Amino acid sequence: MKVRHFNASAIALATCLCANTAFAQDTATQDTAQADDNGGIEAIVVTAQKRVENVQDVPIAITAFGGTALKERAVADIAALSGLAPNVNLDGGTPFSGSSAVLSATIRGIGSDDFAFNIDPGVGIYLDGVFLARTVGANQDLPDVERIEVLKGPQGTLFGRNTIGGAISIVTHNPGKEFRLSGDLTTGSFDLLRARATIDLPLTDGLAASVTGAVTSRSGFQKRIPYNGTAAEMRAISNSDPFTAFNNADYSTSSRQSGDNNMSMRGKLRWDDGGALRATLSGDYTNQDSSGQNSSLLGVSFPAGPFAPTNPLPGTGINPVAPAGGFLFAGLYNFCIGATPADIAARGASAICGARGTSVNPGRLLGSLAGVNTDADPSNDRLPWDGRFITGDPDTSYSTGPTFNKLRAWGVAGNLEYDLAEGLMVRSVTSYRKTNWKAGTDLDGSPLSMLELTFSQNQQQFSQEVQLLGSNLLDGKLNFVLGGYYFKEDGDLHDYVTFDEGLLQVDGPNAFDTKNYAFFGQVDFRVNDWIGITLGGRYTKETKEFEGGQQDLNGGNYKLFGCANPNGTIFPFGDFPLAPPQAAGGPPCFAALSFPDPTNPVQVYAPGVNRKEFSNFAPKIGVQLHPAEDIMVYGSYSEGYKTGGWTTRLTNPQGNVAPDFDEEIAETFEVGIKSMLLDRRLQLNVAAFTTNYKNVQLNQQVGTSPTIDNAGTARIKGVEVETIIAPTRGLTITGSVGYLDATFTALSASVLRPDVAGPIPGLREGAVVGGQLPKTAKWSTNLAPRYETDLGNGGSVVLLADWTHKSEVWNDVARYLPLRRQPIDIVNASVTYREPDGKWDLTVGGTNLTDERYLVSAGANDAAGVYFGSYNRPREWYARVGFRF
Repeated sequence: MKVRHFNASAIALATCLCANTAFAQDTATQDTAQADDNGGIEAIVVTAQKRVENVQDVPIAITAFGGTALKERAVADIAALSGLAPNVNLDGGTPFSGSSAVLSATIRGIGSDDFAFNIDPGVGIYLDGVFLARTVGANQDLPDVERIEVLKGPQGTLFGRNTIGGAISIVTHNPGKEFRLSGDLTTGSFDLLRARATIDLPLTDGLAASVTGAVTSRSGFQKRIPYNGTAAEMRAISNSDPFTAFNNADYSTSSRQSGDNNMSMRGKLRWDDGGALRATLSGDYTNQDSSGQNSSLLGVSFPAGPFAPTNPLPGTGINPVAPAGGFLFAGLYNFCIGATPADIAARGASAICGARGTSVNPGRLLGSLAGVNTDADPSNDRLPWDGRFITGDPDTSYSTGPTFNKLRAWGVAGNLEYDLAEGLMVRSVTSYRKTNWKAGTDLDGSPLSMLELTFSQNQQQFSQEVQLLGSNLLDGKLNFVLGGYYFKEDGDLHDYVTFDEGLLQVDGPNAFDTKNYAFFGQVDFRVNDWIGITLGGRYTKETKEFEGGQQDLNGGNYKLFGCANPNGTIFPFGDFPLAPPQAAGGPPCFAALSFPDPTNPVQVYAPGVNRKEFSNFAPKIGVQLHPAEDIMVYGSYSEGYKTGGWTTRLTNPQGNVAPDFDEEIAETFEVGIKSMLLDRRLQLNVAAFTTNYKNVQLNQQVGTSPTIDNAGTARIKGVEVETIIAPTRGLTITGSVGYLDATFTALSASVLRPDVAGPIPGLREGAVVGGQLPKTAKWSTNLAPRYETDLGNGGSVVLLADWTHKSEVWNDVARYLPLRRQPIDIVNASVTYREPDGKWDLTVGGTNLTDERYLVSAGANDAAGVYFGSYNRPREWYARVGFRF
């Protein structure tokens, strides 16, 4: 096993994209073929511009994946496609989500690496034309997919909300007009068992139905092992408070992490009798109930805190608890248990080191930590927090806290199409979706509750889109799309975070509401055989509302600043400070500390609803040149837009205003060429682009809180080359190379704060102008040969292999060294036998054959002194039997 500690990842199950036929809606094609009967490359059909087109005729950089290519490589979710498309990063999980059901998607340096309700994705995920508003649940299972289209660059004109980096369009199987039963059974490493089946049922001449079901069961690859310490250490561990002593969204745990226990269903009913009306009603349901994502402790530190004896709270003359040089929570726990009562009293720490909890949460009042290791009573000793809990092995952890992923998601949609006249159609797409999600993770990698997080999110959305489409009008010269869009979303996200054995207890109920409407249009006109032009635009109006209920159930600020006693009682309405006595008569503590709500003195956000409005017009202009029948040269200018929001995770009082962040804007120029050469034996597509990226929204660690803010502006420049070669019958070679120079040109004041993203020798390089954007590899390469040969019995054998390389990546804006991903190389391979009648096939393969280990996601919390990450899966084998009747 090759382990690269402190790396990050882009690929979970990297696979190759061969010259596989993709599907057009309502068009049956032989997806098993990789080349046409003459050995050339078959056409790939997409609907990236809301109409059926050959991908080579679309002036957009697109990578398309057909259903058979996905099955041949046992690709089970969206994140597994990360290595196949250049300049694309798709991760299953974000730094502290605890769930691989969350999709972190970045295209050409633009995306989002968070699951919070307050930030929208930068890459839009669309399921049969319906936008999935949350990253939670966006890492879709793929049991009945006919194709996936990855569109790179801003796609706001036609795809709309939050496609500033690009869009991923998932098109699922439509009911066929003949009876068909197809599916597969897969087994493999870690007790993998996956079963998927789709049945097509023709009901009448014009009415057909399909039903798809899938189940997956797999043991987690990371084992939670007992910490094997000395007798004194084990006694001290037994004195630690279990995670069940603190508020959490759920109290599930497991001895293994990164397991699977998933079930999904999809049904479709479609009417198409060849007349003017076509209608599709669909519904889907997903249930996941598994352990959480694996998490490894990468490092610990005790950086100096913002408060020290020489830095009193302004205007008070009183110092927060701090040893010489100061500390954050990372050192506070060790100080409390290891200092003598006299030292604790001398630093005014009797309250913060005393009983944990407050009268706000009386049922959770826990004992004092003060001096337990210095009181000459070894029976109450506690284990200090330090680097002894780093296992150095991505497959083991000493964690004992929460680990779970519980997701229920379902949706219904109706798609109506009516032909008004030849070449003129109206389409309506109506959808309602709902998700309920709980997740938990223990990030400290220890038997202590130093950094444990659980979440509960409930979300629902409704969308309605109407399109008027014109195709091949004016003798094939004119195509257009005009439309309107309405979207409404509301929900809540409740955060529970335990720091340092309860010295900080975050309990954060937050509510959100969003309404959006848009009008859009795009016209494509072929002036003559040589020249085509594209004009488009989208006007968006959006209203967002947020009500924050974040609170600290330990009342830490009151205890730090002399407004509490060692028994856990806080005095929000007492004089500030309660000591020294000469300060009596000052303002009430809650007011002096800027707590906004006297009815809940530990709530940090002001009561009431915050409201923001956004509007934008995003244009698109393009020109296409056609010097030959199979060659297109194109150039375009387009803009992308993503609305702003609020920071919702802060733990210090915010007064009467919730801090917010502004909208993002991307302005992109792109030129490219798409060509089919050498009698359809060589497909070569090249795109070059530059983007001015404004108000970059990134996650920044501020004290204890991961917060969203505008980090600055960036310039993104890049080139993508994608090719398919069919040199001889049965052999296709797919390759891609991406180069991406995505760097900051200016940084905001929030990022330039030394405590947020400043350099710390040996720990982080800090944010700098000219630094690479997070989740962005400068180089990405994929090479994938596929060879199919006929056997004497009429069957065939397919040999597949692929290699993916990506250069190093920074996982965060502050460029923490422990979180950096080093260059990675992933190799996968498989062999498939297809029996003569095509009724079954057998595939045996392996993923990550060199056992390369790297971080899928990673994060840092200086305040807790914890640096953590989730690794990719190890080397695995699988065997799949497919059937079709």
